[in-house]
Amino acid sequence: MLQQRSSGSNAIRPTRARRVVLALIVGAYVITYMDRVNISSAMPVMQRELGLSIVTVGWIFSSFRWGYALFQIPGGWFGDRVGPRRALSLVVCWWSLFTSFTALAWSALTVGVCRFLFGVGEAGSFPIATRSLSRWTPAEERAFSQGLPHAASRVGAALTPGLVVLIMINFGWRASFFLFGLLGIAWSATWYWYYRDKPSEHPGVNEAELQIIQGSAGTIGASAHPVSWRAILTNPTVWVLSVIYFCYGYSIDIYLDWFPKYLYDSRGLNLKEMGFYASLPFLAGAAGDLLGGWCSDRWAAQSGSLKSARRGVAAIGFLIAAGYLVRLYGWSVPFVVSSILCFVAIAFCARLDPTHSIEFARPLAGETVSR
Repeated sequence: MLQQRSSGSNAIRPTRARRVVLALIVGAYVITYMDRVNISSAMPVMQRELGLSIVTVGWIFSSFRWGYALFQIPGGWFGDRVGPRRALSLVVCWWSLFTSFTALAWSALTVGVCRFLFGVGEAGSFPIATRSLSRWTPAEERAFSQGLPHAASRVGAALTPGLVVLIMINFGWRASFFLFGLLGIAWSATWYWYYRDKPSEHPGVNEAELQIIQGSAGTIGASAHPVSWRAILTNPTVWVLSVIYFCYGYSIDIYLDWFPKYLYDSRGLNLKEMGFYASLPFLAGAAGDLLGGWCSDRWAAQSGSLKSARRGVAAIGFLIAAGYLVRLYGWSVPFVVSSILCFVAIAFCARLDPTHSIEFARPLAGETVSR
């Protein structure tokens, strides 16, 4: 039973429905990265069974990226049209089905098609999830509320290699795709049951919590207006964020797609060793996400400048990551390579680009955000 909105003395103590919403978003981020990393951890065994060349493996990995890239904007539009409650339930269910369908693949083409359609579903996940949090998160909690799900996604990615190896050893590689797909479908049903597009519509939110959410985050009122494509495409922040995402995405995809296979093929690790070493940079990335959120919020509070806090964390993170990548050259010991890449992951993930997204999106929509 959801807690009914109370009045009188009970209304003095705020409910915590926004925390449950945040926890559900954390769960969604974990599942997204578990499903992405699943195939990279299973690929050494898949490649042998299906007779895939290294070039074909590259095309399979990129098929997800093409689906993900092409449907980012349509996915966000879909979330705006139908609302985060229905949209996120549908896209998670969609990509979970194609995660499970991968277990039925018998050739490179069928794997590639499943991964492309999987990417189509995951494309809308982060835009819709960001929208779902924007109405539920007070302004002073935004950085942490964005950093926590991204940190959790790294934990999900870190857990995946070991889980996939364990499942493969006992049940084969196909079972891992089937089980991970079931997890996403269960999350989708839970989200649709609990979440509401507006906090005021949720029976578990009392007036005290509603005041916390609306008093800090604000609501889209009469001043809000539709945003034209011209306003979006001529906004400098959009282009800066696009460049940041491009550089970050190119680098992080090496971890997601190729790092387990690199350890297995080039460093001669067995499956169990591969699962262990492949998980370390993702755990480091989780620490980086939390560190970035905390540092950015502290910087903003101390300096009074939200702009410098967001930009500063991103710039410092990328510079540190670049320095450690230079240090990586020439090393071949798996532990040393993984350790250096852990520092790179911390720096990359501390850049906190998701918070930039929320901060610039609200002014574009006609809202006033304190700078």
